[in-house]
Amino acid sequence: MCQIAINIPNEVLFETKMNEKQAIQFARCAVALGYYTQSGVSIGYCAQIAGMAEEEFIKYLGRNHVSIFCFDNREEFLEEVGNA
Repeated sequence: MCQIAINIPNEVLFETKMNEKQAIQFARCAVALGYYTQSGVSIGYCAQIAGMAEEEFIKYLGRNHVSIFCFDNREEFLEEVGNA
C-alpha cells in the first residue's frame, strides 16, 4: 500500500477550525472523491482510501453531488428506470 504525506499550513487548520485528525480525514475523502470522479477507480477502493464502508462512501458521493449511476443515453436510463 502506498502512503502519501502532504503539508497543510497551521493557518489553514486554524481558518477551517479543523484539528489534525479532521484534516487527515478531509484529505482522504478528497483524494478518494478525485480518484472516483477523475480516474474511474471503484467505489470499493475509494471507500477504502476514505476510510469508510462502501455505503457510507456512496452517501458521501451523494452529499457532494456525484452520482454512482452513469448512462450513455436517455434510452438506457429509461430502460433502467423501467427495470427498477
